[in-house]
Amino acid sequence: MIITKTPFRMSFFGGGTDIEDFFRENGGSVLSTTFDKYCYVNVRHLPRFFDYSTELSYSKTERVTDVETIEHPAIRNAMKMLDMHEIRLTYEADLPARSGLGTSSSFAVGMLNAFYALKGKYADKRKLADEAIYLERVLCNEVGGWQDQIAASYGGFNRINFGPDGYEVLPVIISPERKKQLNRNLMMFFTGFTRFSSEVQKANKVSSTEKIDQLKKMLALVDEAEHVLTDKNIDLDDFGRLLNRTWELKKKTGVKISTSSIDEFYDRGIKAGALGGKLLGAGGGGFLVFYVPQEKQDFVRWAMRDLMYIPFEFEDGGTRVIHYTPETYEPQIVQR
Repeated sequence: MIITKTPFRMSFFGGGTDIEDFFRENGGSVLSTTFDKYCYVNVRHLPRFFDYSTELSYSKTERVTDVETIEHPAIRNAMKMLDMHEIRLTYEADLPARSGLGTSSSFAVGMLNAFYALKGKYADKRKLADEAIYLERVLCNEVGGWQDQIAASYGGFNRINFGPDGYEVLPVIISPERKKQLNRNLMMFFTGFTRFSSEVQKANKVSSTEKIDQLKKMLALVDEAEHVLTDKNIDLDDFGRLLNRTWELKKKTGVKISTSSIDEFYDRGIKAGALGGKLLGAGGGGFLVFYVPQEKQDFVRWAMRDLMYIPFEFEDGGTRVIHYTPETYEPQIVQR
């Protein structure tokens, strides 16, 4: 039996510039962190006592005898890609899916990590990120960027740069005290609205000059935000003000990025004392994050009382195997 634990991520700056069509031409960069909310994938070989050979438990339960009939596209394609057979897979998570935290990519990374471990093989973080990108973007043909798979695999507070040759992961050099202060000043709320990121991306798929211009401006803010974090002489509150700027730019990149309800909640947070914030993920719903000075946080909590408040801590681990019990598996011989 294998159990993997894979973090979710929050992206602060540069989201959208990690889409291949954009960064191959213009370059891209994302500033993001993983935090202490996780998905767990439990995988073992299924005993041959049942009239089905594979059992999957996520938001629904599937029991099949043929991998090709699996409804979940990521599981089906991952099992075919790594030649997995006769397994029982269970998925659990600390937070809901389709909420802007890269949940589907965290699952993909955690699942691949578990599959390799069940085979008795080691896959490093780069391999897991690369194969999760290939799984979701190529095999499953889902629209989206590359940042989620990379963040889930590597973990930590990073700047991820994208270009014609691929990507590089650069840890943000920030003092422990400043990092703790940033963590304390961030507040996250669940809007209650969930959506498929790929559907939002499709609806907002605009190749117009205006959208590209907005993304270039968002890309430039990555440098500014990293400078705020790494230079102790700069007021950390500037990070919050930059969040407000990137959110205003993000809303201009597609008609389904925000909604009237999200705009109303965002305005409430700003009026209560938040210096800035953004909706996490592709847009359309999920989690709102605000940068709020300590003395204003009670006011923001009250203003956002209709939403669930989710406290969190940054994490640095990325995906990992937390339980490993090797299993002996012999493929079933099919009589012909």
